Amino acid sequence: MKKKAVAVTAFFGFILLSSTIMLVLPGMEPEMGSDITITGTPADNFPDEQRAQFCGSGDAKSTEYVQEFSIPTPCTNPLAIVTDYDGNVWFAETNTGQIAKFDPTTENFTEFENALWPPGGRSMIWGIDYAPDGSVWYGDESYDSIWKFSTLDETYTRLSYPSEGNSLPQKLQVVGSQIIINDFTGNKLTFLDPNQSGEDVNYLSIPSPIDDSVTADFTIDADGNVWFTNWLFQQGGVLVKFDQNGYRTSVINSGEEFFPLLDFVQIYQLPVTLLTPNGAAVADDGTIWLADTTSSSFFSFDPLTEEFTQYVTSDPILSTYGNQTGVVKSPISRPYWMESDDQGRIVFNAQTANNISVMDPKLQSLVEYHVPSKNPYWGDCDPGTGMMLADCGVAQIFGFAVDGEKIWFTEWVENNIGVVDTSVPLPFEIQLESDDLVLSAGDSKHFNFIVNPLSENNLGLTLILSPVNAFLSVQLDHGSTDVFRLDSDAPVPIHANITASEDAPSGTYKILLGGQSSDVAISKYVTVTIE
Repeated sequence: MKKKAVAVTAFFGFILLSSTIMLVLPGMEPEMGSDITITGTPADNFPDEQRAQFCGSGDAKSTEYVQEFSIPTPCTNPLAIVTDYDGNVWFAETNTGQIAKFDPTTENFTEFENALWPPGGRSMIWGIDYAPDGSVWYGDESYDSIWKFSTLDETYTRLSYPSEGNSLPQKLQVVGSQIIINDFTGNKLTFLDPNQSGEDVNYLSIPSPIDDSVTADFTIDADGNVWFTNWLFQQGGVLVKFDQNGYRTSVINSGEEFFPLLDFVQIYQLPVTLLTPNGAAVADDGTIWLADTTSSSFFSFDPLTEEFTQYVTSDPILSTYGNQTGVVKSPISRPYWMESDDQGRIVFNAQTANNISVMDPKLQSLVEYHVPSKNPYWGDCDPGTGMMLADCGVAQIFGFAVDGEKIWFTEWVENNIGVVDTSVPLPFEIQLESDDLVLSAGDSKHFNFIVNPLSENNLGLTLILSPVNAFLSVQLDHGSTDVFRLDSDAPVPIHANITASEDAPSGTYKILLGGQSSDVAISKYVTVTIE
């Protein structure tokens, strides 16, 4: 196996990190002259001065909704994660190239050595899936590989990923008799036959309709159509629908080995406000959802009306970015990957908000669970004295897996895995005066909502008043405050005014209203129609 140049990882690292803070990127080699204390652990892949940044800065923590578990081996850099049919958790270690198992019943970890992995090798492992035959499939970007780990005989098998130039096999899904992979920088979607022996494999690749673009995450609807995005960094792109069943049927009926792929592709232009659509998911009603990693927004797409709707998260809390130097002017949450659960909800990780978020399209509600562990080396957490602030930074929560009411996730730079339990009762709810509001440009209307306690806890809350668009604003009535304590028997009415600017374009938009404690944010969306 030949390790690729650092440039691919550096490029992808650029879009996954905050643009306001320049940090060491994964995949970069230690600087010459850096001190390396040999420990005989994966930490030896980093110089001493980088180990707190990449190997973890503290012990595992927990809240009422989130429980974390520390991986016994230091500095594994866990990333892709999946659960099996028995509820066991399997995840990939990007700093060792091996698969690990966590048993939620015994809370024990088992790590399986990968003898095929190059000594000292590192690779971002974004995609993983569990197959019905008891095998775990995952891809790695450094060695252009697709790996199979058999959970039955605990062996690894490597398949060569079909790379042409600068490939980056990323998200991965086992679907029936095939494996689907998006090649992020290789500009294609690839379908592999896993039932092959040896390193050479048969495959079908769907090329991008946009030259020099990237091919991001994909999702599959109830009819077997594959939806994915192609985009140019900070320049937008398209949503692509590929009718894979129609294509395969035509190939069989025609008797030809190949058939024009573009005959089975539909292309939809992305909104100009959607610049970096990484995550993709399909809801139970067929709606496609996309996450925008260069903002605090995510979007829905209705295949029937071919219309996009933009949603917004709450702002990241101050402790996630610190802002000790004042360089962060407009903090963003960066929604990253997306999945749908068996209740029809959309789950996503908000990278720089350190949250696992659950959006219910039917209720038009958003619950954002805050993960307690933070790494200060990934935020503006240094006051200039050389000492890091406590409870500051992010854990780089890149991988997650939905298993019923549990959401398992990895903390790439804290050497932890964790779980969100969405069955735990929430401490309060948001009751809106109305779900809808109609405005004219330049108009303002009064709007009320109630923060209603559901527990006996006395909570400190900050209001969430977040319009998606700059031409909409929410202001509290005179005398109201956006910071207060919520008593167990005292609902808090909120009186506000929603205003559309004089130049507000007609259309339908969303505003997020809610409350945020230190552990969880709970909100609802108001639909504003500007006539």
